[in-house]
Amino acid sequence: MIPLTYFPAIDATLNATSAVLLAMGYICIRRRRIAAHRACMLSAVGSSTLFLICYLWYHYHHGVTRFRGIGAVRGFYFALLGSHTVLAAVIVPLIVITLARALRRKFIKHKQIARWTLPLWFYVSITGVLVYLMLYHLYPGA
Repeated sequence: MIPLTYFPAIDATLNATSAVLLAMGYICIRRRRIAAHRACMLSAVGSSTLFLICYLWYHYHHGVTRFRGIGAVRGFYFALLGSHTVLAAVIVPLIVITLARALRRKFIKHKQIARWTLPLWFYVSITGVLVYLMLYHLYPGA
């Protein structure tokens, strides 16, 4: 069994992996490499799904981790966390709709929503890594 203390790093790694896969998928579709785009995006869905499972497992067993930073960085952290949290909730149905349209080969509608889904999903993935770094490495003590 994986020790509970490993889960924040695992989550950050899965978020970073999702971000890289999203960027690669975007590059692939811009170059009209459809099969590579599909592979990257399905892998990003898998990575993000695994992240969500690990995240929920960790917080169910560990609970809340308090941020220890003080001063202006505290305000920055909570603004970052707030935007990350709100968009993380919004992005899940957007990903499902975007994926469903692609799988149903409704590519015009897929492209219309993917223009919103991709940057939001990328933001959520990157800010997830930043929250992890701030919480566990820059201002530890939880």
